[in-house]
This record gives sequence, C-alpha cells and structure tokens, in this order.
Amino acid sequence: WLGGGHVVGVGSGTDALLLALMAAGVGPGDTVITVPNTAVPTVNAISAAGAVPVFVDVDPETGLMDPLRLPAARQPSTRAVVPVHLHGRAVPMGPILEFARAHRLAVIEDAAQAHGALSEGRPAGTWGEFGCFSFYPSKNLGAYGDAGAIWTADPARADWLRRLRNYGQA
Repeated sequence: WLGGGHVVGVGSGTDALLLALMAAGVGPGDTVITVPNTAVPTVNAISAAGAVPVFVDVDPETGLMDPLRLPAARQPSTRAVVPVHLHGRAVPMGPILEFARAHRLAVIEDAAQAHGALSEGRPAGTWGEFGCFSFYPSKNLGAYGDAGAIWTADPARADWLRRLRNYGQA
C-alpha cells in the first residue's frame, strides 16, 4: 500500500516518532524543526529524545508546514525536520527534502493523521528517512487500543528499529 519499504510495528504513534528520532541520531542538545499546530505527542517525542522543538509557521492556505520558513528556523544544533501531514492532507515534500539534504538533516514524517494522503502522487510517510503512523482509535485509521508503525526504505534501519522497540533484542 505504501509502495515498498519496510514497516515496523510499535506500541503507539508517539513511540513511532521517538524511535525514529533515536534511529536518526537525534538526542540531547539537538533541535528539531516542526510546526506548532501539531498534536502534543509530536512535541513530546522530540522532548523525550532530549531535543528541543523549533517551530515554523504553516502555509495559511493549507495549514501545513511552509517550506519557505525552514531557513530562518535552522540552527547549528538542528538535526531533523518533522513535517506533519494533517487532516488527510500531505505536506509538499519536494522543497523540504531539498532543504534537508542541503543541510544534512533527517526528515521524519508525522503521518499520524494522513493515512492515504498523497504528496505529488506519493504516499505521505514515504518521503523521508522515516514515516510515522498512529492507529489510535480516533485517528483516520484506528485500531482497538493504541498502536503505531514506522516506515523506512532502508532494511538496516528497519532492523535497528526492531531492536530499539524490543530492548535491543533481535
């Protein structure tokens, strides 16, 4: 359904974000760019990784991350960008990836509220190094209780995530 890659199941969407941040090497002293109109778990995961969120404003027409605001938000300590796909709408990922590559930043997509959304014909959550999904009962695609998943194209990162979710065990 996502067009390939590897999907690792985790306990929640928050766990998905935290484990993806950890796998990307985000930690204490780092900053992570995201948007202020996201749900609390996005910021909680950044803080739980030991990093500090830096907010960029959204495009007033879409309510999604405005890629033109990324340069002003980047700091020497910035390690990642977390675009948040919201309300079934996908962030325009091309400019975000271009910015992230130019500055060697990880891109971790929060696709918890955009199951099935497309950006330039490609599923939300499959553009960056990691795509994080939530299946909390109130989400677009809910489960009984809580659940989450992380998408990555890299089999080695998928293996690392499987170990992270299970206390280092294979």
